[in-house]
Amino acid sequence: MAGKTDADNDRLSLKIAGPGDWWFHVRGMPGSHVVLKTADGQEPDRETLEQTAAIAAFHSKARSGGVVAVSGTLARYVTKPRGAKPGSVSIRKERVFKVRPALPDAG
Repeated sequence: MAGKTDADNDRLSLKIAGPGDWWFHVRGMPGSHVVLKTADGQEPDRETLEQTAAIAAFHSKARSGGVVAVSGTLARYVTKPRGAKPGSVSIRKERVFKVRPALPDAG
């Protein structure tokens, strides 16, 4: 799931995402918050995490870039600072994925 507006990003990151879901956002520029829903206790494989990071890169201002850095963390480590504007969050325990912006193949 990817947010399209700042309000979408807030709702997705803070209300829809469960604590064990993965959260992604391109580093250092505007973009959608992307959430990978996971089954309880299931850890996605590295390929799935990288594909989801590529989706976050695609839904950002870095779409036309080459390799892009994307932050990923469990949604439980995503918080909203008091008084922060919509779409702004703080994260902890991030992993950085270096990916090319892309959407998954439809076939």
